[in-house]
Amino acid sequence: MTSITRRLFVAVLALLMPGLADAQDNTIVVASTTSTEDSGLFRHILPLFRAKTGIEVKVVAQGTGQALDTARRGDADVVFVHAKSAEEAFLAQGFGVKRYPVMYNDFVLVGPKKDPAGVAGTKDIVAALKALHDKQISFVSRGDRSGTHLAELALWKAAGIDPAANTGAWYKSIGQGMGAALNTAVALDAYVLSDRGTWLAFGNKSDLDIAVQGDKRLFNQYGVMLVNPQKHPHVKAAAGQQFIDWLVSPEGQRAIADYRINGSQLFYPNAQDPSA
Repeated sequence: MTSITRRLFVAVLALLMPGLADAQDNTIVVASTTSTEDSGLFRHILPLFRAKTGIEVKVVAQGTGQALDTARRGDADVVFVHAKSAEEAFLAQGFGVKRYPVMYNDFVLVGPKKDPAGVAGTKDIVAALKALHDKQISFVSRGDRSGTHLAELALWKAAGIDPAANTGAWYKSIGQGMGAALNTAVALDAYVLSDRGTWLAFGNKSDLDIAVQGDKRLFNQYGVMLVNPQKHPHVKAAAGQQFIDWLVSPEGQRAIADYRINGSQLFYPNAQDPSA
């Protein structure tokens, strides 16, 4: 839905349904990465935010690149993603007001427990990717311009390998989200790069397990930005900023830290780190 269509749709419904305009004024759209949705984080924190403020948050869960595009079109009030270089470009283009660091976790290389690449238990992600390439072991790429996909491409570059020039039956780019990539890896007995939060929340682990973790190059930072109302005057700047302020407040940061699955913490708040 384009920004113009969105505004017309709301205007028409407001005429047909008394009180809708007030409800819409109390609702914001957040374009966010699939990991915040698939991990269950939003199901945990959004009811807390609504109880505090009365503001309803509608989430559009997409890969980071798509979420930023949605925000560029003015189809969101806030964008909450995890690709710092892409976020900084978004700001430089004038589409965002300010970037706030919110939280971090990490990426993990997941693969079959039988470990045909021989990388299980290691910490060097670059060496692991080289082993996958050299042995032509099946690897599933999201291929969707998401934060995870951009991180994957940066890691291949660090390994001195260009997947676009070296693709074959071993490298499978699916152009879909993290859940679909994990399901494909299960079906193909393949390796895949996942954010830890989605992996912990993923129910269909089958014969997959974490093979490589702990490399500092697997760090995964999340940031949030208000869409610039000077670009898109219909942006609900006050309510959107209220959501951002809550996320980075002690209460919001505590809510993020409290979210766990089977005792494991999925995200680590770091709003007070100006370099994040």
